[in-house]
Amino acid sequence: MSIVVTGATGSLGRLVIDELLTAGVPADSIAAVVRNKEKAAEIAARGVELRIADYSAPETLAGAFHAGDRVLLISGSEVGQRVAQHTAVIEAAKAAGVAQLAYTGILGGPAADFTLADEHRATEQLILDSGLPYTFLRNGWYTENYTANLAPVLAHGAVVSNAGEGRVASAARADYAAAAAAVLTGEGHLGKAYELSGDVAWSFAEYAAEVARATGKEIAYQAVAPEVHLGILTGAGVPAPFAEILVDVDLAIERGRLAATSGDLARLIGRPTTPIATTIATAV
Repeated sequence: MSIVVTGATGSLGRLVIDELLTAGVPADSIAAVVRNKEKAAEIAARGVELRIADYSAPETLAGAFHAGDRVLLISGSEVGQRVAQHTAVIEAAKAAGVAQLAYTGILGGPAADFTLADEHRATEQLILDSGLPYTFLRNGWYTENYTANLAPVLAHGAVVSNAGEGRVASAARADYAAAAAAVLTGEGHLGKAYELSGDVAWSFAEYAAEVARATGKEIAYQAVAPEVHLGILTGAGVPAPFAEILVDVDLAIERGRLAATSGDLARLIGRPTTPIATTIATAV
């Protein structure tokens, strides 16, 4: 039996492997499912087994999982293709007889009513229909979703959003990785759905103020209409379909869909979640 992390060369996957190794899981008991062996060289150098497979090529997944494996299915990043990709992984996991399939979905699960959540809701249903022993990790927003885009914020002195006064209970990506490692190594998590989010929900005005404190620059929050935000994003080169998704997410934030603070994340990782001030300071 191995603990198997799919998408292991991605930002979250690498952190999950770090967490597993730090927790004392032997490297030879961990398998990383990756598309590119060269890109995973650093992971292999740590003694972790590489299993080469691609979500988009179902035939490559036949050897990705073994009977009794505990598997983390990190959701694909290609919006619009994820249901087919995840279906291939689920079918391969079922054929292999894995002992657990943990899936990184989205905060709210079936209640998440925005476009980006559609494929996550469909995937959860596919897993339920498969009969596999499952754990749903319904991840809220990563604070890094915002800090990764600090350059334009600093260049223009503004945080721009059409989320109004909506709040986001984000946490650091490493917090979510620690939660995944906890459910893969612990007991009592089968058949559970965890609503994972930060301990504190913040507003975009508060985020702008924190960036200002960390940088010493004047940073304002500019609340704009959805159509204005869409024009700003496409004008900056964001493809229109993805820009529409981002605007729709902000509307969901305005409705409170990413503000829930269940405490599940802190309980799983055994500590408070990382404050936005810490992640902002690191990014700066």
